[in-house]
Amino acid sequence: MRKKTFAAAALLAAATVTLSACGNGDDAKSPVSVVSEESDSGKAATILDQPFEKPDLVLTDTHGKKYDLRAETKGHPTLVYFGYTHCPDICPTTMSNIAVAKKALPKAEQNDLRVVFVTTDPGRDTPAELGKWLKGIDPQFTGLTGDFATIQAGARSLGISIEPTTKDKDGKVVSVHGTQVIAFSPKTDGGYVLYGEDTTVDDYTKDLPKLVRGAKP
Repeated sequence: MRKKTFAAAALLAAATVTLSACGNGDDAKSPVSVVSEESDSGKAATILDQPFEKPDLVLTDTHGKKYDLRAETKGHPTLVYFGYTHCPDICPTTMSNIAVAKKALPKAEQNDLRVVFVTTDPGRDTPAELGKWLKGIDPQFTGLTGDFATIQAGARSLGISIEPTTKDKDGKVVSVHGTQVIAFSPKTDGGYVLYGEDTTVDDYTKDLPKLVRGAKP
């Protein structure tokens, strides 16, 4: 895997990154830019030159209560991912990989870590559906749903593109979304590390002890 460095502001500029339409095998393109790349380092982590500001997202959690992302995760190591529960491949794999790696942390650090899954398919992902799905992965994970436009704007602020849920040629409902996981520092609350969909359990297991301290992996 390659270690890349990005300038956060330019992530919203030209160039492209592949999005995933979970389960349908098709790819879509959306404007996101890579500023610079370093040579192969063997690391899954992408260190951001300019950390992202945590999205100002106020959505609904799996208990049907208002959840202010900035307020609820302030001062905590936080991983944010945008996906949907009906995704048959990348979304559950990503969440499961993080869940397995999290168990290797000391109990106190497990409790301090915030893992937030924001749905890209709010029409189907009700609080109850999100809660049921995440309970099977890790009950401590937070699931958020709400207005699609609000979710889309929050994702865009992190250089992650998502599209409204549509049906493919076979009538199957799909949600096209970027597959990046953004890690936010407990020290600065800035999003300073990015992971792609190929990140493995071992990668997360190796990096989480550093992420919970706000250190660079």
